[in-house]
Amino acid sequence: MLINLGRLLMLCVWGFLLTNLFHPYPKPLTYFINVALFFMVVMHGLQLVLLKSTQPKDQPISRWLETKIFIFGVFEMLDWQKKQPPLKKK
Repeated sequence: MLINLGRLLMLCVWGFLLTNLFHPYPKPLTYFINVALFFMVVMHGLQLVLLKSTQPKDQPISRWLETKIFIFGVFEMLDWQKKQPPLKKK
């Protein structure tokens, strides 16, 4: 329930940031939103790269899951983590 609320919030944030590209806000605000959009793309990309680098080679992540992780960030990671089977101890 809360993860879906977080996903909805993340879609609203993406929408707000991308709206600035097509219909710029007034001058001082548009610079802040451009920086926030750049920061969001870099941080979600970094999160995805770090996840892919820690995954075993025999368990690749699908493109659809990569896209969802890039868009929703930590909310998709939490959902994905809950669906993973627990690790067996040696």
